[in-house]
Amino acid sequence: MAIPDQAFEQAEDHATALREQGHAVAARYDDSRARIVIELSNGIEIAFPPHLAEGLAGASADALADIVITPTGLGLHWPKLDADLYVPALLQGVFGTKRWMAAQLGAAGGKARTPAKVNASRENGRKGGRPRSRAV
Repeated sequence: MAIPDQAFEQAEDHATALREQGHAVAARYDDSRARIVIELSNGIEIAFPPHLAEGLAGASADALADIVITPTGLGLHWPKLDADLYVPALLQGVFGTKRWMAAQLGAAGGKARTPAKVNASRENGRKGGRPRSRAV
């Protein structure tokens, strides 16, 4: 499949604009703080715990320390984990695919204990709990 010249030029322009906002120039795993640390071209340094990112949770320090920055500086790759993260997405607080992020947010939301949920649960318990499923 051939890529039209115009589409290729648009993609190059988009990548250039993203790089101007800041791209990775260094990345490392700081074992003492248990954080991935990324230094950007604009002087910003970001750090996050590996368990927040898709594909990095539960990995050994040795695997986390092996980080490859893509030639554009817009991507990070962990060869030992076969994991990739997109630097512009990290800056927006996106640490994985939409599906993975939705699962993480859903799990956190299900654990939320608001006064409304507590009251609803108590009221449901007073009524005998959840109704049994009925075969149709």
